[in-house]
Amino acid sequence: MILASGLRKSFGSFEAVRGIDVDVRRGESFGFLGPNGAGKSSTMRMVAAVSPVSGGTLRILGLDPATDGPEIRARIGVCPQEDTLDTELTVRDNLVVYGRYFGLPRAEVRERADELLEFVQLTDKAGAKVEDLSGGMKRRLTIARSLVNRPELLLLDEPTTGLDPQARHVVWDRLFRLKQQGVTLVLTTHYMDEAEQLTDRLVVMDKGLIVAEGSPLALIAEHSTREVAELRFGVAEEGESHEVLARKVEDLAERVEVLPDRLLLYTADGEETVAQVHERGLTPVATLVRRSTLEDVFLRLTGRTLVD
Repeated sequence: MILASGLRKSFGSFEAVRGIDVDVRRGESFGFLGPNGAGKSSTMRMVAAVSPVSGGTLRILGLDPATDGPEIRARIGVCPQEDTLDTELTVRDNLVVYGRYFGLPRAEVRERADELLEFVQLTDKAGAKVEDLSGGMKRRLTIARSLVNRPELLLLDEPTTGLDPQARHVVWDRLFRLKQQGVTLVLTTHYMDEAEQLTDRLVVMDKGLIVAEGSPLALIAEHSTREVAELRFGVAEEGESHEVLARKVEDLAERVEVLPDRLLLYTADGEETVAQVHERGLTPVATLVRRSTLEDVFLRLTGRTLVD
């Protein structure tokens, strides 16, 4: 569905995407993760055939976006990060008008609009104005609009940003159903749990390059440990800094990370590690043992420094 080799994107002297290889297969859900400025959005715009490639090769649905842009755009759906709905139209008319842009006959597009409203659970809001919808409803309507032309490939840029947990789970359910129907999904997200839930494979980008690729489970296995023990110490009572405490337990874990408020011990058995910490006479004021997550992988690969 997507095949990129040595893909580059430059803006003047600045190279946002610095030669990446991507292969997205039909029917899978593929994710792009990375901090701000990593090159995700630039890559997505090239894949959507709305931003020209600066270097390398890119094929979408077997077509060249440089020469087949209109045909590509007719066969894909795009759900942008910001909702661009027409607030003065009704919910249903947002779908009908958008469908007409694709040249769908009036009768067909009206039927399609009804199908999509049912799919995203907005049938009872068909006659409402967009401005009266909640954030979650607007997001579902934006997804519905991106499906009007029955796309083979759906691009989703931060599909659940700003939504509450209930709305996020409704969107996840709709996207999972689309995948079951054979639609290929490509998404960017800053929510690591979302990436674990929705993607079969993903790449982690940083500074315009791909720094890791694989399934969520494979990436966790490769770049982290099975469990993480989080230890919070009353530093004033201990009289020692976290850095000093870390040196006292560093041999108990594969890796120890020092944070301002706690130590993270990456280990195969968190409970056993915590017991060993106590055996050394150290008494954390709070402990938490959890499984490693994609967020641990993401932060290890891209760092904890804030990127503007």
